[in-house]
Amino acid sequence: MTGAAPIRVVVADDHLVVRTGFAELLGSQPDFAVVATAADGAQAVRVCRELRPDVVVMDIRMPVMDGIEATRRLAGSGTRVLILTTFDLDEYVYDALRAGAGGFLLKDVTAERLFDAVRVVAAGDALLAPAITRRLIGEFARLRPMPDPAVPAALTPRETQVLRLMAEGLSNSEIAARLTVTEETVKTHVSRVLGKLGLRDRTQAVVMAYETGLVVPRSTGSPGRQGPGPQGPSLADPA
Repeated sequence: MTGAAPIRVVVADDHLVVRTGFAELLGSQPDFAVVATAADGAQAVRVCRELRPDVVVMDIRMPVMDGIEATRRLAGSGTRVLILTTFDLDEYVYDALRAGAGGFLLKDVTAERLFDAVRVVAAGDALLAPAITRRLIGEFARLRPMPDPAVPAALTPRETQVLRLMAEGLSNSEIAARLTVTEETVKTHVSRVLGKLGLRDRTQAVVMAYETGLVVPRSTGSPGRQGPGPQGPSLADPA
């Protein structure tokens, strides 16, 4: 990291102790610079538009403006959003994904996992905690009827296969092993999938795959159906 500019971070949470604690924790890292904190979503949007940080660590439930609306308003601004949530907030995760969030972690995350997540999201990659992903996909299956499968016309058969495996939660190395190709080849396919479909990252690719019915969430007790494995999708691998 010698000579590299620090990752500029904003922490947004309506609880003072949580907000201060995360800010101090992140500020302990030599490659991070916490440039501001915010007590609600509206303040987070104002601060991010003014200071243009690389990442905002965002709570979901906040007064004045919640984290989902704040995420939506920051879409395309250059600031990446890392959501910190708790299990009782998981019903909001899908909406935050649609709003443009780049990552999700639980608030009981370890310090090292939080540091890694900020770095991953700042680099433009996507990250979901497996526990959040399992709940997300379960809620998706329960609340939203599955459409007939629709394979994007722009994709080749191999690219479609890679998209399915991404949505099932396989990492780049796991996809490479499944398809008997190199990891670099998989990265090329992932980049082409995102480019052809106009998607920002793997998170958006997973949402699209489930929305179009390309991948069907597996119901409990239905091992024959297609869907994520027991650990759920993990989107931390770069494209």
